[in-house]
Amino acid sequence: MPAEPSYVPVMSPPASLMTADDLLRTRFPDKRTELVRGVLVVREPAGSRHGLVTMNLGAELAVYGKQTGAGGVYAAETGFKLASDPDTVRAPDIAFVTRERLPPPSTTGYPALAPDLAVEVLSPGERPGEVLAKVADWLSAGTKLVWVVDPERRLARVYRHDGSEAIVTANSALDGEDLLPGFSCSLASIL
Repeated sequence: MPAEPSYVPVMSPPASLMTADDLLRTRFPDKRTELVRGVLVVREPAGSRHGLVTMNLGAELAVYGKQTGAGGVYAAETGFKLASDPDTVRAPDIAFVTRERLPPPSTTGYPALAPDLAVEVLSPGERPGEVLAKVADWLSAGTKLVWVVDPERRLARVYRHDGSEAIVTANSALDGEDLLPGFSCSLASIL
Protein backbone atom coordinates (compact mmCIF):
# COMPACT_ATOMS: atom_id res chain seq x y z
CA MET A 1 0.00 0.00 0.00
CA PRO A 2 1.52 3.38 -0.96
CA ALA A 3 2.32 5.78 1.86
CA GLU A 4 -0.12 8.61 2.44
CA PRO A 5 1.31 12.05 1.64
CA SER A 6 2.30 14.00 4.73
CA TYR A 7 0.64 17.14 3.40
CA VAL A 8 -2.15 18.04 1.03
CA PRO A 9 -1.71 21.21 -1.00
CA VAL A 10 -4.98 23.04 -1.34
CA MET A 11 -4.70 24.48 -4.81
CA SER A 12 -6.70 27.42 -6.10
CA PRO A 13 -6.72 28.95 -9.54
CA PRO A 14 -3.81 31.34 -10.12
CA ALA A 15 -6.17 34.34 -10.08
CA SER A 16 -7.09 33.58 -6.48
CA LEU A 17 -3.74 32.99 -4.82
CA MET A 18 -3.92 33.48 -1.07
CA THR A 19 -2.14 36.24 0.78
CA ALA A 20 -0.62 36.21 4.26
CA ASP A 21 -3.66 38.21 5.45
CA ASP A 22 -5.99 35.56 4.00
CA LEU A 23 -4.03 32.88 5.85
CA LEU A 24 -4.47 34.74 9.14
CA ARG A 25 -8.25 34.54 8.68
CA THR A 26 -8.32 30.90 7.51
CA ARG A 27 -9.13 28.22 10.07
CA PHE A 28 -8.39 24.54 9.74
CA PRO A 29 -9.01 23.10 13.22
CA ASP A 30 -6.33 20.66 14.36
CA LYS A 31 -4.20 21.18 11.23
CA ARG A 32 -0.91 22.93 10.54
CA THR A 33 -0.88 25.40 7.66
CA GLU A 34 1.66 27.30 5.61
CA LEU A 35 1.46 29.44 2.52
CA VAL A 36 3.95 28.68 -0.25
CA ARG A 37 4.01 31.17 -3.12
CA GLY A 38 0.33 31.89 -2.61
CA VAL A 39 -0.76 28.25 -2.31
CA LEU A 40 -2.16 26.95 0.97
CA VAL A 41 -0.48 23.81 2.34
CA VAL A 42 -2.33 21.87 5.05
CA ARG A 43 -0.64 19.20 7.16
CA GLU A 44 -1.71 16.82 9.86
CA PRO A 45 -0.56 17.60 13.40
CA ALA A 46 2.83 16.15 14.34
CA GLY A 47 3.07 13.08 16.55
CA SER A 48 4.26 12.56 20.09
CA ARG A 49 7.99 12.07 19.48
CA HIS A 50 8.10 15.14 17.23
CA GLY A 51 6.51 17.27 19.94
CA LEU A 52 8.83 15.99 22.66
CA VAL A 53 12.02 16.54 20.63
CA THR A 54 10.83 19.99 19.55
CA MET A 55 10.04 21.01 23.12
CA ASN A 56 13.34 19.64 24.47
CA LEU A 57 15.39 21.66 21.98
CA GLY A 58 13.13 24.71 22.26
CA ALA A 59 13.62 24.72 26.04
CA GLU A 60 17.42 24.63 25.63
CA LEU A 61 17.28 27.54 23.19
CA ALA A 62 14.88 29.51 25.41
CA VAL A 63 17.20 29.14 28.42
CA TYR A 64 20.13 30.30 26.28
CA GLY A 65 18.15 33.28 24.99
CA LYS A 66 17.00 34.30 28.45
CA GLN A 67 20.40 33.90 30.12
CA THR A 68 22.33 35.74 27.42
CA GLY A 69 19.70 38.22 26.23
CA ALA A 70 20.76 37.23 22.71
CA GLY A 71 17.26 37.09 21.28
CA GLY A 72 13.85 35.47 21.32
CA VAL A 73 12.67 31.92 20.72
CA TYR A 74 9.41 31.34 18.90
CA ALA A 75 7.27 28.28 19.54
CA ALA A 76 6.35 25.71 16.95
CA GLU A 77 4.24 26.84 14.06
CA THR A 78 4.79 30.59 14.41
CA GLY A 79 4.49 31.91 10.88
CA PHE A 80 7.12 34.16 9.28
CA LYS A 81 6.35 36.02 6.06
CA LEU A 82 9.32 35.29 3.83
CA ALA A 83 8.12 36.67 0.49
CA SER A 84 5.38 38.80 -1.07
CA ASP A 85 3.45 38.73 -4.35
CA PRO A 86 2.88 35.82 -4.14
CA ASP A 87 3.15 35.49 -0.39
CA THR A 88 5.09 32.77 1.40
CA VAL A 89 4.52 32.18 5.10
CA ARG A 90 6.59 29.37 6.57
CA ALA A 91 6.31 28.06 10.13
CA PRO A 92 9.35 26.27 11.59
CA ASP A 93 9.14 23.97 14.57
CA ILE A 94 11.41 26.38 16.47
CA ALA A 95 12.73 29.81 15.49
CA PHE A 96 15.32 32.11 17.03
CA VAL A 97 15.52 35.81 16.21
CA THR A 98 18.43 37.90 17.47
CA ARG A 99 17.72 40.74 19.86
CA GLU A 100 18.49 43.40 17.25
CA ARG A 101 15.90 41.99 14.85
CA LEU A 102 13.11 41.06 17.26
CA PRO A 103 9.74 42.52 16.30
CA PRO A 104 8.02 44.51 19.05
CA PRO A 105 6.03 42.29 21.45
CA SER A 106 2.83 44.02 20.30
CA THR A 107 3.31 42.79 16.71
CA THR A 108 0.29 40.95 15.38
CA GLY A 109 0.18 38.77 12.31
CA TYR A 110 3.26 37.28 10.72
CA PRO A 111 6.55 39.12 11.14
CA ALA A 112 7.94 40.00 7.70
CA LEU A 113 11.38 38.56 8.36
CA ALA A 114 13.27 35.32 8.29
CA PRO A 115 14.37 34.01 11.69
CA ASP A 116 18.11 33.84 12.21
CA LEU A 117 17.80 30.15 13.15
CA ALA A 118 15.02 27.88 11.88
CA VAL A 119 14.65 24.36 13.27
CA GLU A 120 12.68 21.63 11.54
CA VAL A 121 12.08 18.36 13.40
CA LEU A 122 11.20 15.57 11.01
CA SER A 123 8.05 13.54 11.37
CA PRO A 124 8.13 9.92 10.14
CA GLY A 125 6.00 10.66 7.05
CA GLU A 126 7.83 13.79 5.84
CA ARG A 127 9.35 13.56 2.41
CA PRO A 128 12.95 14.73 1.86
CA GLY A 129 11.94 17.01 -1.02
CA GLU A 130 9.41 18.84 1.15
CA VAL A 131 12.00 19.44 3.84
CA LEU A 132 14.65 20.60 1.38
CA ALA A 133 12.14 23.05 -0.14
CA LYS A 134 11.59 24.52 3.33
CA VAL A 135 15.35 24.73 3.94
CA ALA A 136 15.77 26.51 0.59
CA ASP A 137 12.99 28.97 1.47
CA TRP A 138 14.57 29.74 4.86
CA LEU A 139 18.05 30.28 3.45
CA SER A 140 16.84 32.30 0.44
CA ALA A 141 14.94 34.61 2.79
CA GLY A 142 18.04 35.29 4.90
CA THR A 143 18.00 32.66 7.66
CA LYS A 144 21.61 32.13 8.70
CA LEU A 145 21.34 28.62 10.15
CA VAL A 146 18.82 25.79 9.65
CA TRP A 147 18.86 22.66 11.77
CA VAL A 148 16.89 19.66 10.50
CA VAL A 149 16.62 17.18 13.36
CA ASP A 150 15.83 13.57 12.44
CA PRO A 151 14.77 11.72 15.62
CA GLU A 152 14.35 8.39 13.79
CA ARG A 153 17.91 8.36 12.43
CA ARG A 154 19.27 10.09 15.55
CA LEU A 155 21.07 12.83 13.62
CA ALA A 156 20.69 16.43 12.53
CA ARG A 157 21.66 18.20 9.34
CA VAL A 158 23.01 21.72 9.59
CA TYR A 159 22.50 24.07 6.65
CA ARG A 160 24.26 27.43 6.61
CA HIS A 161 23.55 30.62 4.69
CA ASP A 162 27.00 30.39 3.07
CA GLY A 163 25.96 27.09 1.43
CA SER A 164 27.98 24.79 3.67
CA GLU A 165 26.40 21.79 5.40
CA ALA A 166 27.25 19.42 8.22
CA ILE A 167 25.83 16.34 9.88
CA VAL A 168 25.58 16.07 13.66
CA THR A 169 25.30 12.56 15.09
CA ALA A 170 23.69 11.56 18.38
CA ASN A 171 27.08 11.50 20.13
CA SER A 172 27.80 15.09 19.01
CA ALA A 173 26.20 18.45 19.76
CA LEU A 174 24.29 21.14 17.94
CA ASP A 175 26.49 24.23 18.04
CA GLY A 176 25.23 27.80 17.85
CA GLU A 177 28.35 28.79 15.92
CA ASP A 178 28.75 32.57 15.45
CA LEU A 179 24.99 33.08 15.56
CA LEU A 180 24.50 31.79 19.14
CA PRO A 181 27.96 32.04 20.70
CA GLY A 182 28.43 29.55 23.50
CA PHE A 183 25.26 27.55 22.72
CA SER A 184 25.82 23.81 22.57
CA CYS A 185 23.24 21.08 23.00
CA SER A 186 23.98 17.38 22.93
CA LEU A 187 21.77 15.81 20.29
CA ALA A 188 21.30 12.69 22.42
CA SER A 189 19.89 14.83 25.25
CA ILE A 190 16.93 16.02 23.17
CA LEU A 191 16.09 12.81 21.29
